[in-house]
Amino acid sequence: MRDIRVGVVEDDPQACQRVLDYLNQYQSETGTQFTISVFDDGEQIVEKYTPTYDILLLDIEMQHMDGMAAARKIRERDNSVVIVFITAAPQYAINGYEVQALSYLLKPVPYFAFRQEIKRSIDMVRRRTDEALLIEAGGKQMRVELSDVLYIESIRHTIIVHTQSGKLSVTGTLKDFEERLADQNFFRSNSCYLVNLHHVTGVDGQDCVMSNGETLRVSRPRKKAFLTALTDYMGMGAL
Repeated sequence: MRDIRVGVVEDDPQACQRVLDYLNQYQSETGTQFTISVFDDGEQIVEKYTPTYDILLLDIEMQHMDGMAAARKIRERDNSVVIVFITAAPQYAINGYEVQALSYLLKPVPYFAFRQEIKRSIDMVRRRTDEALLIEAGGKQMRVELSDVLYIESIRHTIIVHTQSGKLSVTGTLKDFEERLADQNFFRSNSCYLVNLHHVTGVDGQDCVMSNGETLRVSRPRKKAFLTALTDYMGMGAL
């Protein structure tokens, strides 16, 4: 399992150090590896936020942008990151359901409670890992939900990930992505396209029709296997 990417957002240096010490202790006890980023205000993490984190440990009461406001902004860009509030004011954490927070921890946080919550967060991250693709785009790693990916295209040494919300130019090869997505209902329809069967709405002659209306060519040698894979995915006896 790759490192778990954790963002710690806390404006109290002492409270922040306690969280970092707990994370280090958890690493030592379990062998889990964290990559940790620290922010001292909600404004700081929101400013250039991209979906790279697995878990965010958010203080609520901060000077410039509180944790709840930061979480709302983050949810506009990232539906998957696990959010845990760490707060001295539990009345604010009640609104956590608005941002799909997993839970909250009350300061001063005892290690036993922290350990339980981090384990629960990691379990959720690992369940979601199968439903997302970690890619490198623009020099940054980011997470893309597989359900959002229409198809992946190879154009002259460049890989384009076509999603429902736009296109991403990423590093890698189509063969690499085919191997990574071997068990995720993606099919290589020809030398240029790796198609998400979830978004195939039909077949028209030598093309497959995608949910966004695009048609993608299915090569003749691959058509029979493509139809079989599509039939199996749809759970039907025949097309």
